[in-house]
Amino acid sequence: MFEFALSGLRSGLRGRSFHAVFLLGVLTIVIAYLSGFFSPRQPQTVALDVGFSGIRFSLVLLNLFWVQELVAREIDRRVILFSLAYPVSRGAFLAGRFTAVLILSMLAAMVLGLLLLLAVTLAGGGYSQDFPPDLGLPFWCTVAGLALDAAVVAAFALCISALSTVSVLPLALGAAFAVAGKALGATIAYLSRGADGDQELVATYTPTIDQIRWVLPDLSRLDWREWALYGLAPGGETVFWSVTMATGYIVLLLVCASLLFSRREFA
Repeated sequence: MFEFALSGLRSGLRGRSFHAVFLLGVLTIVIAYLSGFFSPRQPQTVALDVGFSGIRFSLVLLNLFWVQELVAREIDRRVILFSLAYPVSRGAFLAGRFTAVLILSMLAAMVLGLLLLLAVTLAGGGYSQDFPPDLGLPFWCTVAGLALDAAVVAAFALCISALSTVSVLPLALGAAFAVAGKALGATIAYLSRGADGDQELVATYTPTIDQIRWVLPDLSRLDWREWALYGLAPGGETVFWSVTMATGYIVLLLVCASLLFSRREFA
């Protein structure tokens, strides 16, 4: 497994998609910095909010491209046959590749987080807010939550790669999964509040959403930006169950991917 993780790290860092998406992430940090000038009273808060969204978008894309390059594309090109020639299990191959994706994702999150920290500090041209954002522990906890969010998406894409015969399918379905998981929490909250009085809408979609929430994880629960933005710290129990949900989902997806991959035949 260690050899697969190490080779995955090298391939991930050399990949053109990594360079392109990472530059896109840096661009979103620049946009976050510039967005602070549109708010004369809360420039740092606006810049931080936009920056968090940019980091989440960049990390999800990076994880999806890494899974596609390290697993799906190797399967598509039959390069994986050389990897499977080693006297190790197929599950070890997937575990090594996923470990490489996690390490790469954490490194990217740290770098983008440091760039965002610098951008927020400089935002507003030295204007001092009455209630500045907290750029200490709440900031880094939020970045960690976004990285865990992206890890769940990567695990889903890996599971799709284990059975897909089309290399681009994990990227497409992974992106759809990321959007749906993020929107699930807002949808549930909207329906629970009565959908602005539209009872027909509530009656129509609530049963469906109640079933989907047992299959699709609510990734919005891993977004703790309000802690850094406004000092609204999430409860310890909320954080615990959110992390448990994400970790359990990752483990379940990896087990499913291993089982599917072990039964797959390569012509």
